[in-house]
Amino acid sequence: MPKRNRTLPLQILIAALILLPLAASGHRCDLSVRSSNALYNYSLASPTPKHPHGVLSEDGFYMIAVNGTSLWFQLCDDMIFNHNPPKCFGCQDCGGPSRCGMKCSALVADNVEGYYVCKSIGYASNLEISLIDTKDPHKGVIVKMIANGRENNCSLSVSVLCDPKEAQVPNSFQLLGSCEYATELRHPSACAKVLSVGGGGWGWFGTLMIILLCLLGGYLLVGTIYRFYFLGIHGAQAIPNLEFWLSLPHRARALLGSLAIKLRGLRHGSPGSYAPMSY
Repeated sequence: MPKRNRTLPLQILIAALILLPLAASGHRCDLSVRSSNALYNYSLASPTPKHPHGVLSEDGFYMIAVNGTSLWFQLCDDMIFNHNPPKCFGCQDCGGPSRCGMKCSALVADNVEGYYVCKSIGYASNLEISLIDTKDPHKGVIVKMIANGRENNCSLSVSVLCDPKEAQVPNSFQLLGSCEYATELRHPSACAKVLSVGGGGWGWFGTLMIILLCLLGGYLLVGTIYRFYFLGIHGAQAIPNLEFWLSLPHRARALLGSLAIKLRGLRHGSPGSYAPMSY
């Protein structure tokens, strides 16, 4: 009889426990904000029928050229250049001369005495998302990319305005500080999806119930895998404490019946089983 590979289920279990939080983690361009008893969800990189890449440029980058200065950027990811890559000096922090622009999410190039000198001003790994107007979440969000350099800290803030009808690419940018750039574009992916409205909700109680249900599900999953692979118990008996779970409906029915009898007695004014007798 072939030996059972006991390390394989253990590896599967470890992989599942590692991938579970990764699957639950949100995308870097997702944002959820609660405002005025409503929950606003933004998912800039989620595909839509008209925009399969969400707010990301299908070319792999956005480009703006103003007064001898060129600005390239991509939202929510690093840039990709299948054609017409940047040609400038000082691209060591963004892919080097052979892959200039491929290792950052925002790059700017200035014309200095006829030569273009570039510098990285944002990385997808250092990204912040916030509302344009906290009082009006429907306006859209600001995606800020940051590059912490040796000499100075640079950034690019892109205001993604909600436009449910069409997408409009940026055509200008501003230099707000020594190395702080800003631009804006319009896109349907910046329109929030309101998932719940109203101030009811479960609050902390709902959160506690979700945590308890997740712990219970994890206990049943790990226990079933352990009993099935390591103890050789198959079928429904592999579920830990099966008898207890099967007895829960009967116990709940008995508890509800007892409560119903007590409530019925209180409603009719019954003093109980040991009522005093009058002679």
